[in-house]
Amino acid sequence: MKKIFRKPFRVSFTKNILLILGILVAGYLVVILSLKAVTRHNQELAVPDFSGMSLEEAGALAEAEGLRIDVTDSVYIRGMERGAISRQNPLPGSKVKKNRRILLVINSVIPRQSIVPSVTGYSFRQAKAELIANGLRVGRLIYQEDMATNNVLEQQYRGEDIAPGTKLNSGTAIDLILGLNPEDSATFVPNVVGYKYQMATELLQDNSLNIYSCDFDSTVSTYSDTLEAYVYGQYPPASDSITVRTGSAVSLFLSKDITRIPVPDDEADSTDSL
Repeated sequence: MKKIFRKPFRVSFTKNILLILGILVAGYLVVILSLKAVTRHNQELAVPDFSGMSLEEAGALAEAEGLRIDVTDSVYIRGMERGAISRQNPLPGSKVKKNRRILLVINSVIPRQSIVPSVTGYSFRQAKAELIANGLRVGRLIYQEDMATNNVLEQQYRGEDIAPGTKLNSGTAIDLILGLNPEDSATFVPNVVGYKYQMATELLQDNSLNIYSCDFDSTVSTYSDTLEAYVYGQYPPASDSITVRTGSAVSLFLSKDITRIPVPDDEADSTDSL
């Protein structure tokens, strides 16, 4: 007798294998599509810049962009509006998913207090270090004739003597009345071009000079911008051969655009020779 059932069995087996493969492929596609839907594939958002905004402004912008905000800390930054946002994480421009939580640090509504130390009788460098250690900073350097140059004779706030132990907002500037010996009354103007604002200020003060004015260009619009701005010009210009009277003032010109910083002559010459 002939065998007649082998071929239908093979056809049925093949159909089952194809059916199983089809189910697996379909399941795989369903999973992939579901994951894309859940994770919002290719639907990333650019994080806006919240710096300088109030919480109300930041909240409205975050809602419009499909994001959430959360205040995690506060700091005190002198010159910045109380309650304004000073930092954020992720940074502006970062790509995130919708409903991502943006962590914010705001400028403290209540400024921190510092206690004014006694720096009378200190050298200028000692007085500066002591003020910084107490959360304060050096203001104007006012020179009076005395036997010892850069010896602190008085400490003042807003033109009045300030007593040690007085509480002031952190970051407040304390003016120093300093001695000036007529035989030691000259200093040199350092080159601060290319330095950021705070470093330039420190270099001038270390050379017994004041800042007369700061001219910021259009790239600087907030207090945070001033801290990031670079000096691209100064007057009087730097010199290690021409002296000026101790306590003289220097004008600064600043920008966040580093292309405004002039290339030193020696670097320009070496570039031209290449």
